[in-house]
Amino acid sequence: MDKHTEKHFNKGLSELKQWRESFGDAATDKSLQVDDERVAEVFGELSTRLKGNYPFHHPVYAGQMLKPPHPLAQAAYAMAMTINPNNHALDGGPPSSEMEKEVIAELASFFGYGDEYLGHLTASGTIANLEALWIARQTHPKKKIAFSANSHYTHERMCGVLGVEGIKIPVELSGDLMLDQVQPEEIGTIVVTLGTTGLGEVEPLHKILPWARTHGIRIHIDAAYGGFFRTLKDSDVIDGASWKLMQEADSIVVDPHKHGLQPYGCGCVLFKDPEAGRFYKHDSPYTYFTSDDLHLGEISLECSRAGAAAVALWATLQLFPLKEGEGFGPVMRKCREAALRMETLMNESDGLKVFKKPELDIIGYFPAEVQTTSEISAKSKEVFDAGMREQSFYLSLYKVPASGFAEFHPQIKVDTGQVTILRSVLMKPEQKNFVPELIQRIEAHL
Repeated sequence: MDKHTEKHFNKGLSELKQWRESFGDAATDKSLQVDDERVAEVFGELSTRLKGNYPFHHPVYAGQMLKPPHPLAQAAYAMAMTINPNNHALDGGPPSSEMEKEVIAELASFFGYGDEYLGHLTASGTIANLEALWIARQTHPKKKIAFSANSHYTHERMCGVLGVEGIKIPVELSGDLMLDQVQPEEIGTIVVTLGTTGLGEVEPLHKILPWARTHGIRIHIDAAYGGFFRTLKDSDVIDGASWKLMQEADSIVVDPHKHGLQPYGCGCVLFKDPEAGRFYKHDSPYTYFTSDDLHLGEISLECSRAGAAAVALWATLQLFPLKEGEGFGPVMRKCREAALRMETLMNESDGLKVFKKPELDIIGYFPAEVQTTSEISAKSKEVFDAGMREQSFYLSLYKVPASGFAEFHPQIKVDTGQVTILRSVLMKPEQKNFVPELIQRIEAHL
């Protein structure tokens, strides 16, 4: 936390302290007090152990979808956690519940939904997708749920949880789903992923939408990773065709704890038709009595949820508008430009070769001076291990079918069923300027 943020954070804590004290003396009970020497010992060990993490904060880390939340989001979350509101019912946190409703309204507007919608925050994208697929099952109880072979594994897993048959649709090299290989009359909902977690692929909503509507199939968009790229839908750095049609989907999931600068524990599910709320209807003998207004627990599968997550996201959206020219737009643009810059430099490199053109800010690549898929896999693992061992760079590995790999790189001899390549997630705007240094460090180990 920088000095500027720390100043405002401390001021906020001071004001909250005064508020707590306004109710009269409430000294901490002796049973909750801990010896100062023991506290110092435990926190000393804690700081030592936490240093065992990888440097998620630094541009040298380009491995997985991991980065610290923005310091301002950290501060807002920490302030709220001194109260620890629960956004299940209004009596668990009136202000944080109102902030969540405001956040949901802003996200619904951002994705193009009108004044009528339903939605709430969740503990994760997994839970958000579970709720979306649950509503899909409830609206079409005898039909299947379809998703592409590139979609997140959560969809297949949640279909198992819900007792719904899931259909995995093959994907062409162009990225198009092979819709002719499914029976549309069997499908109630199709999942369209805008930003796969593997290579950041954007599935062609603009092509899937007409097909789905012709057959009366609902559309659920999984934009858990890519959702905030909608800020760039009218820009020159991404293909906006699918992003411009998000408002046509029946439901949308986005994870603010990925590109939304938030701490973990912040997903979101939105439904275009507020009538989806009828499936959530339930009663409680002790929670929904303080107000006739909507309690968020009445439209959520989860019960207790951290109100601090809503507070942090609310504060962030006040400071970072969901616009192309300010707030989130410039942040997302730099992440996208980092991947484009890495692609350009690798195309000029003798040591590294891009697997295929990145669509967002995730890029796959491999050592260039190899002849077979087995050599690519072995050399990729060697480079990955070297970076981890020397702490000079942090990448991830990604497995692709060797047959598909050969379609992009026919000069490589296929002698394995799969090929392991290197993968970088460039989700920190600072990485745009760091990319040349990152490539130099990687090439030193080829």
